[in-house]
Amino acid sequence: MSKNAFVFPGQGSQYVGMGKDVYENYPEIQELHEKVNERLGFNLTEIIFSDEEKLNLTEYTQPALVLTSYSLLYALKKKKDINPDFVAGHSLGEFSALTAAESIDPVDAVWITHIRGKLMQEAVPAGVGGMAAIIGLPAEEIEKVLKEINGIVEIANYNSYEQIVISGEKEAVEKAMEILKEKGAKKVVPLAVSVPAHSTLLVDKAKEFEKYLNEIPIKDATVPVVSNITATSIQTEKEIREELAKHFYSPVRWVQSVEFMKNQGVDTFIEIGPKKVLTGLIKRIAKGSNLINIQTLEDIEKL
Repeated sequence: MSKNAFVFPGQGSQYVGMGKDVYENYPEIQELHEKVNERLGFNLTEIIFSDEEKLNLTEYTQPALVLTSYSLLYALKKKKDINPDFVAGHSLGEFSALTAAESIDPVDAVWITHIRGKLMQEAVPAGVGGMAAIIGLPAEEIEKVLKEINGIVEIANYNSYEQIVISGEKEAVEKAMEILKEKGAKKVVPLAVSVPAHSTLLVDKAKEFEKYLNEIPIKDATVPVVSNITATSIQTEKEIREELAKHFYSPVRWVQSVEFMKNQGVDTFIEIGPKKVLTGLIKRIAKGSNLINIQTLEDIEKL
């Protein structure tokens, strides 16, 4: 029998004005924004709709994306009778997935991702960390090269068969880029980020994050959530807390997560959130799958 998965994008998908049509058409979402702004102590709504500079700062980007993805999910559920068999999110998107699985309340999810963004930003002084995308070299080959390099450089994201992201200390990342180019990578692209996400440089801040995590209620998920870390499904409160405690220093196994869902019978992937990053990646991993992208109310009407 055909199955579907709701998937949620991570950082980098944001743009000013995202989700505005849902906000304008649903008083419940306006109310949610009010609750969120009160909890945060600043006006996230204003940042999402009119402040590009702030929106691109990690501590605002993360809660903004979770709030937007949840708003689109809310509109989808109101208009269409579609329920997921699995939910998954890419990196930060896992928090949106957990709201979809009713494990974390959306106001709590927005608050905790604001904290997460701040802690990630504080983890490593500017200029110390770096990240790069490696195109056209198998993951196994990249893993071998990274083991030989002095300093911290690790795989952060297994995005697709052709694209791997590495993360760590700036000098180690630059050395890896040089060697991977020599090994035949089609493209090596330094990323314009200040935080070496999903690297062990963030372990200390992850411990601090866990204390904040303990302040929010987390429930068993109503549907299986595919873990970024293990690329298998998790569902209990205990599993979810363990996942989130390690989440921002562990690699995102997106290729393996999509393969897992495909092997469980998922043939329709519905990306809920701004842009089409995951749709593009899934197209390369699970060829022939039915891909749907929900960025606006118009997208929902077309379903």
